[in-house]
Amino acid sequence: MNEERKNILDMLAEGKITAEEAEQLIAALERAQPPTSASPAARPKGRAKYLRVMMEFLDEGESGRLNVRVPLQLLRAGVQLAALIPPQALDRANAELSKSGVPFDLTQLKPEHLEALVEHLDETVVELEQPDGHLRVFCE
Repeated sequence: MNEERKNILDMLAEGKITAEEAEQLIAALERAQPPTSASPAARPKGRAKYLRVMMEFLDEGESGRLNVRVPLQLLRAGVQLAALIPPQALDRANAELSKSGVPFDLTQLKPEHLEALVEHLDETVVELEQPDGHLRVFCE
């Protein structure tokens, strides 16, 4: 554990800051640290909670940054809710996806297959390095 994180947790334990403030400070620390290829492996083995997408890029001379953390529980809930959608609506959604160039069949999305997908995502790290930026997708 690094010194800044320890200081934040000490302030929380002493009641100087709230749990929400501690969470915000720790998140700010994580954003300030450059991503390393070891960060996903540094997470203790267990059930992943988030799908993380981090991207830094140059666009017309200006730098930009994207940092998205999606709870995997949201993915699980979405698949379960999709089971409630009437078949006619799924057919229309599939047609629109296909028309937009996304050949994905929503009728094949089953809750029982989701856990295997999440488990494989947990073991996957995607990194793309380009001269104008980089992209990392991983679970934490």
